[in-house]
Amino acid sequence: MKLIKNLKFLALLFSLVFLYNCNDDSNGMDSTEGTSKISVKLVDGPGDFDNVFVEVVDVMVKVNDDSEDDSGWVSLDPINTGVYDLLDLTGGVNVLLVDDFQIPSGMLNQIRLVLGDDNTVVIDGETFPLNTPSAQQSGLKVKVNEVLEPGFTYDFVLDFDVEQSIVIAGGSGNINLKPVIYASAELSSGIIEGAVTPFDFQTVASVMVDGEEVSAYTDDTGVFMLYGVPAGTYTVTLTPDPTSGYAPTTVENVLVVNGQVTNIGTVELQMPPELGAISGTVTNAGVAATASVVVDGVTITAETDDTGMFLLDAIPVGIYTVTVTPEDGSGLMAMDITDVEVIVDTTTDLGSITLN
Repeated sequence: MKLIKNLKFLALLFSLVFLYNCNDDSNGMDSTEGTSKISVKLVDGPGDFDNVFVEVVDVMVKVNDDSEDDSGWVSLDPINTGVYDLLDLTGGVNVLLVDDFQIPSGMLNQIRLVLGDDNTVVIDGETFPLNTPSAQQSGLKVKVNEVLEPGFTYDFVLDFDVEQSIVIAGGSGNINLKPVIYASAELSSGIIEGAVTPFDFQTVASVMVDGEEVSAYTDDTGVFMLYGVPAGTYTVTLTPDPTSGYAPTTVENVLVVNGQVTNIGTVELQMPPELGAISGTVTNAGVAATASVVVDGVTITAETDDTGMFLLDAIPVGIYTVTVTPEDGSGLMAMDITDVEVIVDTTTDLGSITLN
């Protein structure tokens, strides 16, 4: 009887230990267990070239491995390798390089874009080879450090900054490709899209993110998309090609939400106003004065200098009333000078002005 009781006690003790160990294992489960899916798109940052052709041969990742050596890289078996003109990847156009590839969950440390040797740039109609020694050897490594949760699908955007990636060597005349690429997860950043009109010339759309400029060209329909913009409120700057004659325009208070697309609609670009200036000289000795003119409800002012002269600059073409106001305590009255015509690129001189 005593033996049976001891056996029952040992069985109960073993069960408790087993249950405790199971619970302990589940509570301490490694966050890297399980798998996630990843997609990778390639887009372009602006560059002042006719074409920039690059050959994409592989996309690789390093997961749960923060080492800097060449171990631990895994190919994502890209579905759309080949030669692409980066300057076609604007206005929301992108290349889907990787589509829902399954990888271990955990910390995605780096993404590597591997290029082949069929890379060229076209400048003023002439094609030049792009020297890409580093890309040919091991590909460009982009630090990501994004946690991938089990069961989730993540879309990453590789933004190829053409302007910074192409270096024209001064002495040799060689044109080198030193890729500058930014990686962002669409779940942890947002997208700003919009359009400009007219669109028969290129316009650069840009925002500042932590001191860095995120930019993109409009496509041939005037559409642009800014990828990898973290949540926040931004000012979008639209800078037309200088030869177009149109003025830069800003759109303020653009709210970006992570994982969402913010559409600012179509922005109509404006020609810069035709400007002139107004000058004059207050002849009252030792009296300082202020000249002012109202332009579209905004008062523009200019102080007289030691000689009594003032200059109201950058005034749009039109007919105005100029008010000259003496300093307080001078005992003099303000004077209105009416029907003052401002002519483009001309300074209208009011001559000598004597206040009473």
